[in-house]
Amino acid sequence: MKKTLLAAGLTSLLATTAMAENIGVSMALFDDNFLTVLRNGMIEQAGAMDGVEIQVEDAQNDVAKQLDQINNFIASGVDAIIVNPVDTSATEAMTNAAASAGVPLVYVNRQPVNVDTMPDNQAFVASNEIESGTLETFEICKNLRAAGKGAGARAYLMMGELSNQAAVQRTKDVHDILGTDMCNFIEIIDEQTANWSRDQAQDLMTNWLSSGETFDALIANNDEMAIGAIQAMKAAGIDMASVQVGGVDATQDALAAMAGGDLDVTVFQNAAGQGAGALDAALKLAKGEDVDQKVYIPFELVTPANLANYTAKN
Repeated sequence: MKKTLLAAGLTSLLATTAMAENIGVSMALFDDNFLTVLRNGMIEQAGAMDGVEIQVEDAQNDVAKQLDQINNFIASGVDAIIVNPVDTSATEAMTNAAASAGVPLVYVNRQPVNVDTMPDNQAFVASNEIESGTLETFEICKNLRAAGKGAGARAYLMMGELSNQAAVQRTKDVHDILGTDMCNFIEIIDEQTANWSRDQAQDLMTNWLSSGETFDALIANNDEMAIGAIQAMKAAGIDMASVQVGGVDATQDALAAMAGGDLDVTVFQNAAGQGAGALDAALKLAKGEDVDQKVYIPFELVTPANLANYTAKN
């Protein structure tokens, strides 16, 4: 029976009595700051348990490689599989492979396209993306109003990988907020993908700056892109106090940028908590226990006012 759980805390996620379990983990990409924290959270959690072993593989942003890893995990006889999908629209094949072999599977962080039709021995652990872009954009809206720009402001929007559900939802969140009476004074000048990448975001921001358009804000689907945009703006001599910049994830680099006065808004996504929750779900499913099929770890708004509360987290 499918159930949905909104987790207000992580206590229930961290407790497990699973023993002698082997878990295969396929991560979309090792070379990603947020996913590194998530991956390390699973490794540390497993290391603190007796009889739990995990094998973590890097899919290197290759869908075919990731499916091969899942099939290899199945062939090696793992008790459960955890997947951070490269492409959230390509998860049905992964679900079918695991289901055919009777191996429990848990998706983490990125919502699979088939999230509502997964078999009972599969689950999804993440944060609800409806909250992420909403919190980010509404805070930028409030800040622009407070800065006296309520009569009209202009913003650029940087999107993550367009095949990724988080990028799609966070972008929708932005447009939903800017469609409200409170925030419809903000005009999006242009929106393009920078594929979650700091380097690509720096190049994109440099291109935007070359157009000479005036703007008041940069809204990014994640912190890495926000940081890349900041680097481009600073290289161009822009006063960062004159522009609002927002991201999502509350990575350590993002918090450092906020402490330095460059980043105005981010949203804490509990990477370690998601990793621990995914491992807990996988271990329970491996034992044949019931698991909530959707486990959401809440997002939290981070601003300079509460920055100190997050410096030791992601």
